[in-house]
Amino acid sequence: MSSGHEQFLMLKMVLIGDPAVGKTSLRRKYLGQSFVHSHLATIGVDFAQKYVFMPGYRIRLVLWDLAGQQGYESVRRHYYQGCSAIVLVYAVDDRRSFDSSSKWLVEAHKYMKHSFPPVAILANKVDLRDHIPKEELVSTEEGEAFTETFKEKLGVQVIYRETSALSGENVLEVFNTLTKNVVDTYFCSRHK
Repeated sequence: MSSGHEQFLMLKMVLIGDPAVGKTSLRRKYLGQSFVHSHLATIGVDFAQKYVFMPGYRIRLVLWDLAGQQGYESVRRHYYQGCSAIVLVYAVDDRRSFDSSSKWLVEAHKYMKHSFPPVAILANKVDLRDHIPKEELVSTEEGEAFTETFKEKLGVQVIYRETSALSGENVLEVFNTLTKNVVDTYFCSRHK
């Protein structure tokens, strides 16, 4: 646990993506909360926090869950400022959510006041892959190719994971990896 010598950090992570892709469910799963099967749209913004411990660091991670409806851009724009990481979520069973992924990254870039932070691109709802015709799904290869294109365009650290908020597949791992990437990018480099 704590040895008393950790540096305290507060990190702000924003979750973005189309409505009903599972942003809130992923956040809830990461926080250890139960999965809710009914969909209730986020109105404006919602947030939660979690304390995370890494060697030498005690981190207060604040997760901002931004509403995906187009009409909320005027609200969302304020929450990009000062963010340490971006989590872009699309649903593998919703091609429109994948197709609009670049729009979300453009919006984030537009409102960032500093250089672009580390990013996680999450292909969510992979638990549905066995229940939907393959030709209707966004493939792993498409998600990986999009991630590589984005990485090259902006030159930032980007990770891609396929997740399931229902089963928990890759949820803890991706948030922990992204948090480590933020610490490595912004804090470890200062102390070398």
